[in-house]
Amino acid sequence: MSENKAGKTKVTVVFPAKNEESTIEGCIKAAKESKYNPKIVVADGFSGDNTRKIAEELGAEIILPEKRMHPGKGIAMVTALKKILADKPDMILFLDADIRNLTAEWVDKLVDPVVEDGYDMARGQYLRAPRDAPVTKLVARPLLGTFFPEISHFDQPLSGEVAAKSEVWANLLNRNLPDGWGIDIWFLIETATLGYNIREIFLGFKEHKSFSHYTEDVAKLSKMSEQVALTIIKEAIKHHRIDNVENASV
Repeated sequence: MSENKAGKTKVTVVFPAKNEESTIEGCIKAAKESKYNPKIVVADGFSGDNTRKIAEELGAEIILPEKRMHPGKGIAMVTALKKILADKPDMILFLDADIRNLTAEWVDKLVDPVVEDGYDMARGQYLRAPRDAPVTKLVARPLLGTFFPEISHFDQPLSGEVAAKSEVWANLLNRNLPDGWGIDIWFLIETATLGYNIREIFLGFKEHKSFSHYTEDVAKLSKMSEQVALTIIKEAIKHHRIDNVENASV
């Protein structure tokens, strides 16, 4: 892509964050180096550390959720989308705020397929530590295989790295979005069932801080697992897929 075309594409990068003071600076600085010169927004879930202070010092806009709740990733992302869409960006890109090895190339790789190749959404795919992503491996992908086999090939259905046209995000906001950790899988299912073109983009190895919190005890992810599973089941009911269980192997 020419620099001229990149300069004319209005991109907003959003970091949903809560207590990410050790990584937010590196994430924001990396995103700022993208050829798209994006606006940076931090959707902060009422952090109790210096996350907001650091982000503000780096020039990021801070958006707080409409209500305080935990887990509240979904409500934070929805609140951010509502406010950002009013500025009429061409694209909005969500990135996790706990990534230790984020680079500007990630931003470019996720935005390029939408701007250059006509995709409606681009989602991050990456290598992860063998014991990482247990909710993806043990909950999300098996349930997608049963209820939504047409999208079960996505390697990272819970990816926090997602870029899409603003019209896609605006359309999704017209539906009943989850407030918590079910938001990522909900975005994938709804975008696919609406007929949008989605591409998964390989970004390399993902090193993120949250992995250290559950390395020795995946039970810490029980609430996340529950919300992801319930979101998929509710979507299966909504889209008349729940009867797929009759043909599932047990």
